[in-house]
Amino acid sequence: MHTASGRVVFFLLLLASGSTLCGQQKIAAADAKLHIGQQATVCGSVGGVHYASRSKGEPTFINLDSPYPNQVFTILIWGSDRPKFGNPEQSYSGKRLCVSGLITAYRDVPEIVAHDPSAISNSEIVVHMAKLRDKNRSC
Repeated sequence: MHTASGRVVFFLLLLASGSTLCGQQKIAAADAKLHIGQQATVCGSVGGVHYASRSKGEPTFINLDSPYPNQVFTILIWGSDRPKFGNPEQSYSGKRLCVSGLITAYRDVPEIVAHDPSAISNSEIVVHMAKLRDKNRSC
């Protein structure tokens, strides 16, 4: 997807998915603990990515704003969903991400379980696309 046509398709998909984010609350990773039980879009910088291949359920943890054990928020990808995401360690490390879904908590750390890559987006691209969209219409 590094071709020009691939980028066009990518941006069109982001624009289409942006409409689903339009009415959804967007919050910082540090504020997610105040929104447990709510549907929201949580954004932050990736502090670390860890694939626990030997743990039950083979989870992948994408920790936002700080690495484990001081993570502020976690994006959880279960092993059964991991093939859809390719290589999360490579794809998401060092990025600023947004994830949309139901905020829950595990051991007092807020998290969203991502079952599909469409739940996760690069927040810089989402902000840019939202600004373009907002020039033409409002939510």
